Amino acid sequence: MSEQKHQGVALITGASTGIGATYAKRLAERGHDLLLVARDQNRLEALAAQLREQAGVKVEVLKADLTDKAGLSRVAQRLRSDAAISVLVNNAGVAISGSLLDTDLDRFDAMIQLNVVAVTHLAAAAAANFVAQGRGTIINIASVLALAPEMFNGTYSGTKAFVLNLSQSLNSEVKDKGVRVQVVLPGATRTEIWERSGTGIENIPQEILMDVGEMVDAALAGLDQGELVTIPSLPEKEDWDRFTAARFHMAPNLSRSSAADRYKA
Repeated sequence: MSEQKHQGVALITGASTGIGATYAKRLAERGHDLLLVARDQNRLEALAAQLREQAGVKVEVLKADLTDKAGLSRVAQRLRSDAAISVLVNNAGVAISGSLLDTDLDRFDAMIQLNVVAVTHLAAAAAANFVAQGRGTIINIASVLALAPEMFNGTYSGTKAFVLNLSQSLNSEVKDKGVRVQVVLPGATRTEIWERSGTGIENIPQEILMDVGEMVDAALAGLDQGELVTIPSLPEKEDWDRFTAARFHMAPNLSRSSAADRYKA
């Protein structure tokens, strides 16, 4: 049992398995009570019972489908109104394999609803609550594919690029109001997402596949170090710093009153 107590409540979406369940275990060890959100009631209850016994924390479960308007609204309202909540782990998400040309667009619609719309609503609700309290932490789970759209279908990587952009913008709004924002960009991680996406984990090269516990531990270490953007597998932080510097270098020329000379032949 952790000696750290009274850390407030951490609300974790997609908490029944994988990254979400691992965050639940780690945050319980840090002394957080938990509010676990997912669609699978049985898995939620089993995890909650385990954490109550092992970590000695309070655990509430909330069954909700975040692709459903009523389910999303219920979780967002809880985030907006419950002053005990001090952490949001915005983790629920789904991946779909296949190209834009050969995949059922209804499946993409559902993915965008979960990966973009739900993430936005929950981040906004948490931010409003946390700013009012003058404290709180929002952790949004994106993906390294936000930076590499050529490596997977562009719709999925586009949803994760949205999460990255949302997090960076939100941070500029709340960083001076006592609220922390972190966006985590995992690489390939050993979770059920591969089977659900139709890819199959056996098709992923082992040298790029990180165990979920190592990924979450690295993400929390990045949070402790004050990082806004955490890429658990990136060896050199300076690579991200250079990437960001190059983006800022372009910024003054992204919008000007005249076109570049090369377009005026």
